[in-house]
Amino acid sequence: MAKIVPLISSGVAGPLGVLHLPRLWLKVSLEARGKLADGYPGIGKGYDMMVCSALNLNPDAVKKFITDSKPNYPQFEAWIKKQPGVKLDKATIHKLNVSIQGYIHDEGTCSGILKASGISEASSVCPDAINLNNLDDWQEFHAAELK
Repeated sequence: MAKIVPLISSGVAGPLGVLHLPRLWLKVSLEARGKLADGYPGIGKGYDMMVCSALNLNPDAVKKFITDSKPNYPQFEAWIKKQPGVKLDKATIHKLNVSIQGYIHDEGTCSGILKASGISEASSVCPDAINLNNLDDWQEFHAAELK
């Protein structure tokens, strides 16, 4: 069975306007089917937990819903809207999105991603985690599928 590198960027939002939420859905969906590429968590400590915490979603409930129901993305967002205590007001979403866009990896993570991608000049790359994670995903995808 082929393992899949999740290529939806954390910089992508669905109809609710929440950055990273489509990527979280994809990763958990792939993990539930045993298809998530090695090294990628279904729900990890970084952006995944930032989204769950900001929206007041229980990560275990998210994982269970996606695993059991196999929703498409609009069905996932519809489920989120029905969760008790969910926070989907514009201010919460804006604050979350700004924090996602402004997140910067530590120096070690940054240099590791750049080195794996063959980029020696760090100043030539946008330093935010979204762009660096994209580079990392593309490198992983290339190594797994295109090389």
